Amino acid sequence: MTFSFAALGRRPFFLSLAILAASLLAASLLPRGAPRLAQLTSHLYPSPAIHQLASKFSSLRSSPLTTMAYEKELEIALLAVQRATLLTKSVYNSHSKGTLSKSDSSPVTIGDFGAQALIISSIKHAFPSDEIVGEEDADDLRNNASERDLVWGLVQAAKLEDTAAEEKIGGPIKSADAMLEAIDSGRSAGGKKGRVWALDPIDGTKGFLRGGQYAVCLGLLVDGVPTVGVIGTPNLPVDDKTPLDSSISTNADDSEGKGVLFGAVKGEGATSRPLGKGALQDSQPIQMAPLSDISQATFCESVEAGHSSHGDNAAIASKLGITKPSVRMDSQAKYGSIARGAGDLYLRLPVSKTYEEKIWDHAAGVVIVEEAGGQVTDAWGKPLDFGIGRTLKENKGVVAAPRPVFSTVIEVVKEVLGAKQ
Repeated sequence: MTFSFAALGRRPFFLSLAILAASLLAASLLPRGAPRLAQLTSHLYPSPAIHQLASKFSSLRSSPLTTMAYEKELEIALLAVQRATLLTKSVYNSHSKGTLSKSDSSPVTIGDFGAQALIISSIKHAFPSDEIVGEEDADDLRNNASERDLVWGLVQAAKLEDTAAEEKIGGPIKSADAMLEAIDSGRSAGGKKGRVWALDPIDGTKGFLRGGQYAVCLGLLVDGVPTVGVIGTPNLPVDDKTPLDSSISTNADDSEGKGVLFGAVKGEGATSRPLGKGALQDSQPIQMAPLSDISQATFCESVEAGHSSHGDNAAIASKLGITKPSVRMDSQAKYGSIARGAGDLYLRLPVSKTYEEKIWDHAAGVVIVEEAGGQVTDAWGKPLDFGIGRTLKENKGVVAAPRPVFSTVIEVVKEVLGAKQ
């Protein structure tokens, strides 16, 4: 925007001040203009009062502490996930992971229950009106006193080493009953209205049990749109440049140099940082790798054949000219890996006409990949619809790739799947 400082100087002081204030307000919509405006006032309008106002405004606009959209939500989610990984790591390294059997026959560990309790209590402390879609409920623990006591002991022990960070997420859960109540607070049906958190306390449970990759995942949906995403991956290497290979799942552990915390806010970019035990460590921005030759891509897929069609994935890779073997790994660690450029493509192709993807398996990862320069749709190129409940029932499969090559990838995916119909 432009205006005349000469005209400003011919007006009474208070009128001049009012005009400048209005101009500064307009400049607030264009942050890059504020510092220049302050420089102009220093010699075009000599009034110390006006110059002081402009300079102060400029410093606020250029400050690294300028408020980011959903800044509090991101911080709470990062701290909540980080605290929950303290619990999952203690279970991961124990001799007995305490598996139970749910009605759907999938394995559940004491880590699932404990991590869900810790994260939901954190969210409810900071945002008491928000709804949560969690994977677990506390019915099994209510019917199994020994397991309940085991989980309660782990929950009590999981504390951030930084007092201020711990206080931001509400501190320790008060009692075993409060723990059960927190777990059961994840029964939201989801939907297109309001703020709904999608939580997977341990994504990749089978990987967790076998000693492979797993992730603690938390995403915020605002009116059905993934808006904040956080993924904690205790077994991924901290170095973003570490390439993916087949050993990523077989040699997984949380030893030194391992543990990554991914975060993103829609429209604000994506970051990674080391998983810590206290206050959040410094982050760095991440981007998907530039992929000028798609035949050189590294693509990720699920370890379990029941989660993604390995045969279709191989056919797609062949048509794209990709000769590298796929990297198979559990959990949304795949989303984090391609977002930081360690891999390139993520294919999760449908193996059943009736299977519905769960929103907690994708909400956080979608935000992180899209903010790192990627695109995510279902296997037919349709946007993922997170606003119709606890599942993505209007979508089939998931495809994620860098934006410049996405159209090429999705056309080959549709070609391979279409040939089977």
